[in-house]
Amino acid sequence: MKLNGAVFILALPFASPALAEGFLLSSPIDCDLTSDCYIQQYVDSNPSPAASDFTCSTLSYDGHKGTDFALPNRSEIARNVRVLASAAGRVKGVRDGMADVSYSDETADKVAGRECGNGVIIDHGDGWETQYCHLKNGSVVVKPGQDVWQGQELGFVGQSGKAAFPHVHLSVRKDGKTVDPFDPDGTTTCATPGDSSLWQTRPAYRAGGLIGAGFSQGVPDFDAIKAGTADAKTLSPDAPALVIWGYLFGSQPDDVVNLSITGPDGMVIADDVTLTKAQAQSFRAIGKKRRGKGWATGTYTGTVTLIRGPQILSQKTVEIDIR
Repeated sequence: MKLNGAVFILALPFASPALAEGFLLSSPIDCDLTSDCYIQQYVDSNPSPAASDFTCSTLSYDGHKGTDFALPNRSEIARNVRVLASAAGRVKGVRDGMADVSYSDETADKVAGRECGNGVIIDHGDGWETQYCHLKNGSVVVKPGQDVWQGQELGFVGQSGKAAFPHVHLSVRKDGKTVDPFDPDGTTTCATPGDSSLWQTRPAYRAGGLIGAGFSQGVPDFDAIKAGTADAKTLSPDAPALVIWGYLFGSQPDDVVNLSITGPDGMVIADDVTLTKAQAQSFRAIGKKRRGKGWATGTYTGTVTLIRGPQILSQKTVEIDIR
C-alpha cells in the first residue's frame, strides 16, 4: 500500500537478518510504559497459525509484524501523547487525514488498503526502516524527504486505520523483512529466552496486567471502559449499587482477579474471579446492591489484583467519595 507516493512494504515475518552496527532504537511513544501506557502486542514469532510473542506467550496474533505501544483508553487520545522517531533517518513516506475510529467489521471497507491509518516511514540507511501507524488525525508534523533525529516528534498517538484501541504500531524492517526488536537475531526459543535486542534501553516485558480500574453504580459497558468514561469519581448515598471493575490485558486461563471494596465502616465486598481463557483485553467486576437507608457517606477504596500462579502480575487501587 502507498503513503503519499511512498510504498508500504508488505513484509514477511520470521526473518533473521544480521544486526546493524550501531542501529539501536528508543521508545516510539512519549510516556511511562510502567504506568501511563503499556505494550499490548508484540511481533508474531510463530510461523504457524498459533501466534506467540518472543517469550512464547500470547501477546501477539497471527502475522502481526510490529509492536503496539498502547494508551489505556480512547479518552487519552485528547492528551496528545507524542509519537517519536525511534532512530535518526530520512522520512520516506507519510499519510494523514484519516479519522480516529475504533476498527470493526462496519469500518473495514473504509480503511481497506490503508490499514496503517495515519503514519510515517523512516529510512535509516543500510536497508533499515521503521514504520509508525495509527497516528492521530491531523497530527503528523513531518514530510517526505525530511531528516529527523532520534526522539523527534512525528505526531500524536491516535486510533486511525485498522486499530481496535489507541496505540502506535512500530514496525522494524531490514531489506524489506520484518525484524522483532526484542529478538532481532531470531534465535530466541521457549527454552532459551535470549538477551539480544535492538533497544538502547529495552522495555520491560509485561506478561499481562491491569490497564485500569474504577468504580461505577452498575456493571459498566465494556465500550465505556475502553472509551475511558466508565469510572465514577463520586456517587450519591442512594446509588443503586457500588461496583468495582478492573480492565485487563494479556489474561490467561486460570489467572485470578481479586476485587474488593472497603468503605468507612470496613469491608463492603471481596471476591476472587478465576479466568477461563486467554484474552487480549477483558474486564471483570463485582459489586453490591444498596440496602436500607443507602450507602454511608465517606471515602471508599477499591483494589483490583491480577494473580498468575504464585505471582501478583498487577495491582491497582482507586477511591470514590459517596456524599
